[in-house]
Amino acid sequence: MTFAFAGILQGQEHHPKFRVIAIAEKGGIHKPFVDAAKIWLQQEAIADDFSIDYIEDTQKIDDAFLSQYQLFIQLNYPPYMWTPTAMAAFEKYIEQGKGGWIGFHHATLLGEFDGYSMWPWFSTFMGSIRFKDYIRDFATATVHVEDPAHPAMKGLGSSFVIENEEWYTYDKSPRPNVHVLASVDEKSYTPSRSITMGDHPVVWTNEHFKARNIYIFMGHHPELFQNKAYTTLVHNSILWAAKQ
Repeated sequence: MTFAFAGILQGQEHHPKFRVIAIAEKGGIHKPFVDAAKIWLQQEAIADDFSIDYIEDTQKIDDAFLSQYQLFIQLNYPPYMWTPTAMAAFEKYIEQGKGGWIGFHHATLLGEFDGYSMWPWFSTFMGSIRFKDYIRDFATATVHVEDPAHPAMKGLGSSFVIENEEWYTYDKSPRPNVHVLASVDEKSYTPSRSITMGDHPVVWTNEHFKARNIYIFMGHHPELFQNKAYTTLVHNSILWAAKQ
């Protein structure tokens, strides 16, 4: 599926400013979020003049395929079930800064799942973390902006509220290895929850890699696209990661 801003301008075919490839998790509990994201991204593509293509597995991914795109969005697709060719091409894409990257939610499901071993490189990319637990029955919480000067945080103020998220925890905080842009205040969990990390980053970028990259943990419910702070964060992140 392709969403593109296309038109005719003075007899010439319109070319978008940049091209995006999004790998979208297929089916399952995240389908409503992915479906809502596609609708919102279609609107963004028109407003910000980019095209977006979708894939639901990694079969097409190799160096030549990725060379067509200036931004790779991991739309809840986990860091396993990738072909060896796709893994190698993606690592090169990120390490050499061939394009930008935005990952959502399930992109940090790092560990042994569905018979797949953990992808060590991807764990390093995400700050050398491993998935540990999650809040199964959800909680509403306040997210504190830690770097308001970063372009992705523009217009978000000092904090914003995210409702009914299934906050992940990891074996350790990624903070020593990444630049944290925002963290969740676990004391603000409503209802109160016992699954905590202490220091709990939820938006970060890994500046040890050449590609502009940003991970946004929040991404379980479709209602997120009705949250102005969330859509501002995603909008900012797309333009920043694509060097716009």
